[in-house]
Amino acid sequence: MLGDIAKAGRYLGQSMRLMMGLPDYDTYVSHREVTHPGEPVMTYEEFFKERQEARYGGAGKRGGCC
Repeated sequence: MLGDIAKAGRYLGQSMRLMMGLPDYDTYVSHREVTHPGEPVMTYEEFFKERQEARYGGAGKRGGCC
């Protein structure tokens, strides 16, 4: 029963992050390990920055002052 609660908590956390548009690093790492074994995996910081740039655009892409 405790395992089911922990599993539900993980799914809830993942769902909340996806709803808010936050990247899921654990899913990324699992995907890389299965699909691209032996290839480098970004650190959390690299992953987060890459996802933010992919979502919002990198520096200079907004065209305004910010």
